[in-house]
Amino acid sequence: MTGARRDPVRAAGCVLWRPALSGHGIDIALVHRPKYDDWSHPKGKRKRSESAEACALREVMEETGQSCELGPRLPTVRYTVDGRPKEVEYWVGRALGGAFVPSREVDRLLWLPPSAARRRLTQPRDRDLLDAAVATSPR
Repeated sequence: MTGARRDPVRAAGCVLWRPALSGHGIDIALVHRPKYDDWSHPKGKRKRSESAEACALREVMEETGQSCELGPRLPTVRYTVDGRPKEVEYWVGRALGGAFVPSREVDRLLWLPPSAARRRLTQPRDRDLLDAAVATSPR
């Protein structure tokens, strides 16, 4: 079944934002995954027959505790994990409210201004997504 092995892992997520508590600009949500000790945008694998949009909303809720409204579509990110291609579809997501509960998968959530979020992100591809999201979000 080598053909199935080459099929990409499909995932979805959001660059999640909310109006800054200071009343000036926006804050971006970053999640910390202890398994990888990294900071990233909320995302995760799609379930069978789940749309990318439904996956993005579910993953944001699971990883941040926030319900959200999907906004503009962002570029799809493609990379390889353990020799297998992975494709992650992203949207800008506006946080609508909720409460974060730490888990084994995500143990910390930070809300940071875009410039601080950009510095905190582990992967360059996540910085590119943040730049694209900020260009479409209100300030």
